Amino acid sequence: MATLDRDMAHFTTLAAIRTPRVMRVVFVGLLAAIVITIAFLIYVPWVQTTSGYGVITTLSPNERKQDINALVPGRIEEWYVRDGSTVKKGDPIVRITDIDPQLIERLEAERAQLALQLQAAQSALATAKIDERRTRELYEAGLAARRDYEQAQIRIAEREGQVAAAQAALNRADVNIARQSEQIVRAPRDGFIQSLNAGDASTFIKAGDVLATFVPANAQRVIEIFIDGRDVALVKPGDKARIQFEGWPAVQFSGWPSTAVGTFGGKVLAVDQSAQIDGRFRVLIEEDRSEGERWPAERYVRFGAAVQAWILLETVPVGYEIWRQLNNFPPELPQGEGTAQAK
Repeated sequence: MATLDRDMAHFTTLAAIRTPRVMRVVFVGLLAAIVITIAFLIYVPWVQTTSGYGVITTLSPNERKQDINALVPGRIEEWYVRDGSTVKKGDPIVRITDIDPQLIERLEAERAQLALQLQAAQSALATAKIDERRTRELYEAGLAARRDYEQAQIRIAEREGQVAAAQAALNRADVNIARQSEQIVRAPRDGFIQSLNAGDASTFIKAGDVLATFVPANAQRVIEIFIDGRDVALVKPGDKARIQFEGWPAVQFSGWPSTAVGTFGGKVLAVDQSAQIDGRFRVLIEEDRSEGERWPAERYVRFGAAVQAWILLETVPVGYEIWRQLNNFPPELPQGEGTAQAK
């Protein structure tokens, strides 16, 4: 060391060189950044998520968009609604009239004839039972042949078949009259008319033709999204989710859901057991009522609107999540499941 100091005295330029202050600051800053980055990657938590796109729908088929069909063939006489009309349950939508204006009268006359036939068949059955009772008494007294008694029993069976046939024909006539009398199609529940599809008045329609498209009101909304098959094993009913609705301003941090702005809470309701044609699995998410903030009103996020949802999984360090993403590995299994599978 002493020799080095004597030699340095002969190199005055080298001895005059000093490390610039700015370089020391840069070195300290880089060292601090490296330490902070390593600590960030190791100790800062990250919530793993699996995301998917979908739409707003409903669970009950009665609450989905549905077609209103014609119950009887005929001609449209009058519309009571137009596109966008709001209706209550039982409100008239359209009146249909038959081409034959006297159809109901003719059907009622036919029914009256069938009622008389039924009465005649019932009277004949009653008479046959009286004859059968008398023949049985004579047969038991030895005054009538067994064949006569058997023929009386056969006549009762024949008369019972005639009564049943007449009753069935009368029932069919009642059903036909009831159907033809339902010439006013009414709203099945509260909602609004999205579109009229059957044309103007005087249009001829057949039974079953679509008259209008009806959308129920106050239906229970759920989110229907589709996720990758790689992550479906990690999703189960009851898992929390964050939802971003189409047209609703939001800032989403998938790893830190508590810092997200404009997203809404959800809870996994069901996961399909089989995949769709494209290999993805459908997940249904309902509103998480345990959170204070409710979903936006229906007029802001309507049925069929697009959504994106993030299902919250396990919490891991940020460094592990970056490593997992770079290697395209699936998210972590829930705690305890990996050990149970190994056993």
